[in-house]
Amino acid sequence: MTVRVLLADDQALVRDGFAAILRPQADLEVVGEAADGEEAVRQARELSPDVVLMDIRMPRLDGIEATRRLCSDPGWTGRVIVLTTFDADENVWDALHAGASGFLVKTTTADGLVSAVRAVAAGDELLAPEVTRRLVREFLARPRPGSTSPVLAELTEREAEVLRLLADGLTNAEIAARLFVSESTVKSHVNRLFAKLGVRDRVQAVVLAYRTGFVSPGER
Repeated sequence: MTVRVLLADDQALVRDGFAAILRPQADLEVVGEAADGEEAVRQARELSPDVVLMDIRMPRLDGIEATRRLCSDPGWTGRVIVLTTFDADENVWDALHAGASGFLVKTTTADGLVSAVRAVAAGDELLAPEVTRRLVREFLARPRPGSTSPVLAELTEREAEVLRLLADGLTNAEIAARLFVSESTVKSHVNRLFAKLGVRDRVQAVVLAYRTGFVSPGER
């Protein structure tokens, strides 16, 4: 399957650089470029890319609001990776709460960018960026007393175990090895988790787990 990618950044040189990295990959296709947030939203809806690489600081409409508009649109099924030159905590907070499936700083390597696009498109390894993992564990999801969600009580013992491993940053393959089951079995558990929790992806599932106190930062 070819992953369709939209590049959204106000600097043409940055877009050209990303395109030069992604286009040689046989499984990746750059289908459009946008220089501001409003254009990014318009093209994302018209072109239906699988992944949008979204800069935070853009004219007319910033990347956070553009992400929020796309991810809150029930007719849009793509995913967003937010890109910035800064890794400040508030940027990660805003990006993930807007619905982004990943967060990368522009200092990431070419291989890291390609891997992130593939991972987000596949719905796997969404916590790989170190800054996202750090923020999910230590900042975004500090549990509040008495905030346990009733929906978590509906999880089976195995589903609860998988959610804890997701919260620890493990990929499907790593969870399969830990539980001595097949990767397809893990994917089935993860999909049921998403359905029961009413979330789009791993980031949202893990944030919910931390914020409700189901798991705690540093827990193993």
